[in-house]
Amino acid sequence: MNKELIINSSADGVEIALLEDKKLVEIHNEKMDTRWAVGDLYLGKVRKIIPGLNAAFVDVGFEKDAFLHYTDLSPYIKSIIKYTQDVINNNDNSFDFSKFQTAPEIVKTGKISEVLNGKPNILVQILKEPIAAKGPRLTCELSLAGRFIVLTPFNEIVAVSKKIHSGEERKRLQKMMESIRPKNFGVIVRTAAEGKSTAELHEDLLTLVENWKNIQANLKGGISPARIMSEESKTTSILRDLLNEDFNKIVVNDKKIFDITLSYLQRIAPAKANILSLHSGDQEIFDQYGITKQVKSSFGKTVNLHSGAYLIIEHTEALHVIDVNSGFKSVSNNQEENALQTNLEAAEEIARQLRLRDIGGIIVIDFIDMKLPENKRKVQEALDEFMKTDRARHSVLPISKFGLLQATRQRIRPEVNINTSEDCPACKGTGTITSTLLLEDEMEKKLSYLATHGHKRIQILVHPIIHSHLTKGIFSSIIKKWRRKYKLKLISQPDNSSHLVEYKFLDDQQEEIKL
Repeated sequence: MNKELIINSSADGVEIALLEDKKLVEIHNEKMDTRWAVGDLYLGKVRKIIPGLNAAFVDVGFEKDAFLHYTDLSPYIKSIIKYTQDVINNNDNSFDFSKFQTAPEIVKTGKISEVLNGKPNILVQILKEPIAAKGPRLTCELSLAGRFIVLTPFNEIVAVSKKIHSGEERKRLQKMMESIRPKNFGVIVRTAAEGKSTAELHEDLLTLVENWKNIQANLKGGISPARIMSEESKTTSILRDLLNEDFNKIVVNDKKIFDITLSYLQRIAPAKANILSLHSGDQEIFDQYGITKQVKSSFGKTVNLHSGAYLIIEHTEALHVIDVNSGFKSVSNNQEENALQTNLEAAEEIARQLRLRDIGGIIVIDFIDMKLPENKRKVQEALDEFMKTDRARHSVLPISKFGLLQATRQRIRPEVNINTSEDCPACKGTGTITSTLLLEDEMEKKLSYLATHGHKRIQILVHPIIHSHLTKGIFSSIIKKWRRKYKLKLISQPDNSSHLVEYKFLDDQQEEIKL
């Protein structure tokens, strides 16, 4: 699989698009005034304890207090509180974390009022960004992510990613990290560490330990609420999490971001530095790589599939609902086979949509009804397979007797929601229409369908502007291309009564062809 990262910098911020085999699968928007990022560490002040929820509200500088549940406290919360107080009150630079005496662990079924009594200052980490009217969610299970490992202060546990399937490799990594791990630090070995040498892992470990020392320095004399450490930019964090042998192109349109990205690549993967390039030319970077068009076609309530089927995606307060519709095209005369093929195509697009829009929480998918249990199983297994590349934790249940598939996906950030409609020139902006970027593709799909169903002579009635676009060029017009491709006697006719994106197909009897 080929992966490309396209980075578009503008006055408003930075947009980051991840392409897999030229298909847009993730888009991230980093605003210039962004105050919050998952992974940031804050010195917070406990404001309110809610025994009924077994949770507390913590002031970390946001307009709404952040939420901290007992299950997110970490077994080592007493050590964290003691450490926070010791570092804040330390008057010199003699504090040595390796000599810090940890406190006993708390029990899993305890009460938060017993742990956070006195409402102390506490070192916390952003677990989820603010979503809608809710403040951020916090965790005290602190972690610092690196390229190959994750450093977890206050414990002594070494864990290896379950995605590393080789038993021998897992034992090698476990033994290696046990031998180089500093005191009072635990380590989680990431999947990317598979096959890496001791020197590479040790270098990553030293970098994270140095980051912890910087956190300690920033915490000294701190007054809550205060940000103690910021996560890296989304650009570098995406590179850190995704960079592998399949990553073969990174294109940036800003020299400053280019230099930052190059420095990061030279530090973490020098052999990959040559995949980075600086965009030049008059065309916008997202237009050149087809991202603008993919955004227009991938967001919004309706998402069209290649076969003519389409998805309806709607969001309620409690969950997301996705409805699969067969559209106008059938692959065979067998209804069950049609339903299976459409559902398999839909499963691939749904997996992409969940990742692209960063949809989280409960998702209910209404696939086209199938009677055979093995076909239902095929669709569920296909969705499972397509979601393997999704970094968010997720779970997919079998299709129920009502034909519904239920799934959950980890919610960390607010859902990506991009408005893809445009002001309608026919009604002076009082309504909206589907993007004109997609009109040509939509017309060609329907022409292809008509050609395969015996139509030989077709007339298209379109708005004069669209007619001009379709017939532009004596030898290379779009209409001529369609004639050759589909072996049709095809004519485009301007129609002043048509709206800009309205069109009709007429047969050789001048009767409208309904689709």
